[in-house]
Amino acid sequence: MHDFTVIVLPGAFASSVALTLDILTTAATLAPRLGLPVPRWQVCSPARGAVRLGTHLQLRAAPMPRVADAQACWIVPGLGVEDPDTIAQRLGEPDIPGVVRALRAHVAAGGHVAASCASVFLLQAAGLLTGRSVTTTWWLAGALQRQAPECRVDPDRMVIDDAPLITAGAALGHTDLMLYLLRQRFGPALPDAVARALLLDRRQLQSPFMVPAMMAQGNALIASLTAHIEATLPATVSVGALAAHVGMSTRTLSRQVGKATGQGPLHLIRSVQLNQARTLLENSRYSVETVAERVGYRDPTALRRLMRKRLNATPRQLR
Repeated sequence: MHDFTVIVLPGAFASSVALTLDILTTAATLAPRLGLPVPRWQVCSPARGAVRLGTHLQLRAAPMPRVADAQACWIVPGLGVEDPDTIAQRLGEPDIPGVVRALRAHVAAGGHVAASCASVFLLQAAGLLTGRSVTTTWWLAGALQRQAPECRVDPDRMVIDDAPLITAGAALGHTDLMLYLLRQRFGPALPDAVARALLLDRRQLQSPFMVPAMMAQGNALIASLTAHIEATLPATVSVGALAAHVGMSTRTLSRQVGKATGQGPLHLIRSVQLNQARTLLENSRYSVETVAERVGYRDPTALRRLMRKRLNATPRQLR
């Protein structure tokens, strides 16, 4: 019996795979010192023999499990792709149908699946997202929401547990996923010890890492809106004015922005303001009051509240 089964697809993001194994190995080393059970895991893949990762590193793996083991949480590291077109191409490759069937069977047997980054799209391909709340790489959230309108995609969160699925955000958000899984199975002492040993910080949000320009992902509308919001500062543009700027009704604008980013126009406006405020705080000696004025806030308290909500930080912590 295993606690975890790591499913490694060819081309997987090497750091995501390595983090999985390094964190599990560290946990296995520390568990006896804490009087806790040692985590047990196996590494499996649809590929035969050595699995070639995205950076041409290779990893030996066992074949995909043939017998359902509901006790093991399946972990799917990142796919190693970062834009919707490449994801669609990867999910159309010959090894995917077998993995999709295995994921469905594992969940049907009562098992849990954890995935991060673009691997959450694999769960969508398996039809597992219906009615669930999930997260993924923040700049891919809009694309996932378009593909899976029957689920809720929250790009702000780092890890979301909506059993039987546990999903995590971009790239090294896989670290947060692994610590969460250890906490769920072995209690807080083991992941806390692993975090201390590997110098890992606990993070709950992806919001602090979001860059509005990257949210465009080649979308001309979002790029245009972002540029206009930035150019308008320190004046605060309204959703209505933003709609007028691109010749749309507010309803059409909300629908188009939602399709592209998974969030509404007001969220985009606040993201641009927040990104500008963070840049000023990190690279200047302006007071919080001055920063607030430069990004369209007359009341610095409102900016502080936004930072606390979206960044889980105070202006002083960003200096």
